[in-house]
Amino acid sequence: MASGPTVLMRLVASAYSIAQKAGMIVRRVISEGDLGIVEKTCATDLQTKADRLVQMSICSSLVRKFPKLTIIGEEDLPPEDVDQELIEDGQWEEILKKPCPAQYRAIKEEDLVVWVDPLDGTKEYTEGLLDNVTVLIGIAYEGKAIAGIINQPYYNYQLSSPQAGPEAVLGRTIWAVLGLGAFGFQLKEAPAGKHIITTTRSHGSQLVTDCVQAMEPDAVLRVGGAGNKIIQLIEGKASAYVFASPGCKKWDTCAPEVILHAVGGKLTDIHGNALQYNKDVKHMNSAGVLAVLRNYDYYASRVPESVKKALVP
Repeated sequence: MASGPTVLMRLVASAYSIAQKAGMIVRRVISEGDLGIVEKTCATDLQTKADRLVQMSICSSLVRKFPKLTIIGEEDLPPEDVDQELIEDGQWEEILKKPCPAQYRAIKEEDLVVWVDPLDGTKEYTEGLLDNVTVLIGIAYEGKAIAGIINQPYYNYQLSSPQAGPEAVLGRTIWAVLGLGAFGFQLKEAPAGKHIITTTRSHGSQLVTDCVQAMEPDAVLRVGGAGNKIIQLIEGKASAYVFASPGCKKWDTCAPEVILHAVGGKLTDIHGNALQYNKDVKHMNSAGVLAVLRNYDYYASRVPESVKKALVP
């Protein structure tokens, strides 16, 4: 007698549906016209009504189905009753039809840590750069990122008009499980021989500049959101994501790392160390981020020693 879907695949299927609802909430907040912006630590570290509502939606929806999970979200929100309309009980049936990789079949609910960034690219969201925005749900086991879901609420938003064709559906959800694959997008690679670097748009520093210049780039793309930058890599718009700064957090990288690793890429800190995602780890990626789809060694070898010395793991 065949057994039912594993804990991991049920969690991914639920997280997919929850991420889609999150995308709808992100769009709804803008359409209502009040972003409810507050500064958290500085003028570039913002929180909006969408950040707050989406985190409540994701965390409350997950904990109802998976009460033994450890869930770590970006926003520090006081406990409160969550409106039923924020709860998503569905699950994406197509995911449940796929086999769970053998190494994850025995995982228990309490073994998993979920890292949530309800609105990656908040500053860009407030400025109308909507294609930079993502919702990130990353799933980790024994400190390693093993499954991830990225929702792009405004994918195709520049095409989604009455005149656009049927392919211009607003929003999409990308997902991956290590050992199974990555789904929801068409993998492309940057032009061969070109070094196109994607890096931060709003958190620049001399260290970031020095590291990017050391790559001898043909072009530099400054965009918002870690999720968005990984999408730049898997869609062939950039060859490396370079962020020589401690400004990035575990909820920024967990889900995107899985997507990249599932298609053969690599994401580490600036020193080449794997990032750790156990529940007790510090949230800051204090030694920066280096992510590459192909030719990781080329970029890793060009990180200046001065940058490495400045960024302590």
